[in-house]
Amino acid sequence: MTHQEKMKAYWRKNVKILLSLLVVWFCVSFGCGILLVDFFNQWHIGGFKLGFWFAQQGSIYVFVLLIFVYVWLLNRLDREFDVHE
Repeated sequence: MTHQEKMKAYWRKNVKILLSLLVVWFCVSFGCGILLVDFFNQWHIGGFKLGFWFAQQGSIYVFVLLIFVYVWLLNRLDREFDVHE
């Protein structure tokens, strides 16, 4: 495998990871915070309806968590393709 083929494979996997994590964030922020808000409002968390919580706080927490997941996955990918620091 040439260096250029290796880098194409690396970026293909990198974009796949990125898009997967963005889909998760979209599902949580749009799905749970907007589409399913009435369903989630049956439950309460910290005195607030769960649907409201997802719309105001949950998607932010998930986004921060996804940043850490992205870093962890990219570190593994870097080691796999021997491009780590």
